[in-house]
Amino acid sequence: MSSDAQRAAGGGAGRAEEAAGSPTTGIVKPLPAEWFVPHGTNAEMRWDALRDADGRSTVGRHVPVERFFVRNHTRTPLIDPAAWRLRLFGSGLRGAPTAGRAVEFGLDDLRGLPATRIDALIECAGNGRGFFAGQQHQAVPGTPWTLGGVGSAEWRGVRLAEVLRLAGLTPEAVDVLPSGLDPEYTVGGVDFGRVRRPLPVAKALDDVLLAYEMNGEPLTPDHGAPARLVVPGWVGIASIKWVGAVEVADRPLHSPWNTDFYRLFGPGHPVGGSAPITGQAVKSAFELARDAVLDAGRTHRLHGRSWSGAAPVRGVEVSTDGGRRWHRAELRDEPRRDEWTRWSFDWRPDRPGRYELRARATDRLGGTQPEAAVFNREGYLFDAVVVHPVTAV
Repeated sequence: MSSDAQRAAGGGAGRAEEAAGSPTTGIVKPLPAEWFVPHGTNAEMRWDALRDADGRSTVGRHVPVERFFVRNHTRTPLIDPAAWRLRLFGSGLRGAPTAGRAVEFGLDDLRGLPATRIDALIECAGNGRGFFAGQQHQAVPGTPWTLGGVGSAEWRGVRLAEVLRLAGLTPEAVDVLPSGLDPEYTVGGVDFGRVRRPLPVAKALDDVLLAYEMNGEPLTPDHGAPARLVVPGWVGIASIKWVGAVEVADRPLHSPWNTDFYRLFGPGHPVGGSAPITGQAVKSAFELARDAVLDAGRTHRLHGRSWSGAAPVRGVEVSTDGGRRWHRAELRDEPRRDEWTRWSFDWRPDRPGRYELRARATDRLGGTQPEAAVFNREGYLFDAVVVHPVTAV
């Protein structure tokens, strides 16, 4: 991004203040231990918290805002909704060819446009990263998420396509570059600027939402207030929170988040790295604590959820003997694109001892979970069947 464009991305976009949350995490909302596992500036959802002590569901298809995982590069900003402006500029817009000339929308302007509701997952590209080390004995840096860096919600807002149209999108436009209003990201003495990542215009015009509500309520600070992008099916970094500017260009755009980060490096990947990662992988998780203790000689209803960034889930299989035999689970939802599917399976451990549970899903395009994930240096897109140990007594 040019220096002029960087100034435009930050200037006039609303007043960002230091978050009032924990000075350790930079997260505003409470993070009770029964719901979350903190990881520095991030907070992972606990899967076992989706069931109470009697096995009843405490979370439906959508995760309540107060329980939704948090992924921050720095800290949550507090932004005055009345002062917030979304600036669109760049060579891909008519009448706004330079960073100095921009089209602006306030929050009331967005609310005055036709509203759209979608159900969609947001999932960190590093979700499952901890299993590269814990299960495959391959060291990777970064937040050691297990499977709780994901959540589903109902989002309401205006389609990005509508905002781009009103701003004067031209047929020559190639990329859009949304930028967040969180503090600049600095690591190892390098200032990478505010979080920003390009989207091809084709995706921006397809199903991307500029959201201002989550589960029927205005967005909260940790989840992108006053407005954020929701990019269905793509890795979470594409769903920029606290969006304040969108550059629209008639040429490809770049940022550290599609050059230095969020690409696949290492053995098995192209020299110099893969293309920037976009779609999410197939995954499954049990709504059960790891190392849970269950009664032997009693039937237990195991619950879980499976999802894919590419297509609706077609089926889920469960193994209770370390992967030697597989049994079909009962799907509890009609599978949908961009959503997870809940499932259940009845299991009776006949004898006391240690057991390894496994779940694997297949989507309607044939994507499924392998025994081992292909290694990459940053630990992105872990998609292998996860070993879930339990003990029967």
